[in-house]
Amino acid sequence: MSGYVLLSIAILAEVFGSSMLKRTEGFKKIVPTIGVVVGYVVAFYTLSLSLQTLPLGLAYAIWAGVGTALTALVGVVFYKEEMNLKKSVGILLIIGGVALLNSGL
Repeated sequence: MSGYVLLSIAILAEVFGSSMLKRTEGFKKIVPTIGVVVGYVVAFYTLSLSLQTLPLGLAYAIWAGVGTALTALVGVVFYKEEMNLKKSVGILLIIGGVALLNSGL
């Protein structure tokens, strides 16, 4: 499996795990807590597999940046958090940074 496919799985799993954190109510609810644990285990495992073919700095920057942007969007869509100009610009800057890293410049 391609390093980028594994990295994509790692990102989605991390976003899932992070999104479940809000539902745990301080780890008092068991099902969302299991979701957090499973999400993070899958995220770190697939991230580690992606590092067999991708450079560490690039993979981690993509994982953290895209994960942060997607988690912010999940907050807006599923948790009805506010989307304002600052948040929008921040997400665009993250995406631009990831694109710049991928271009090798």
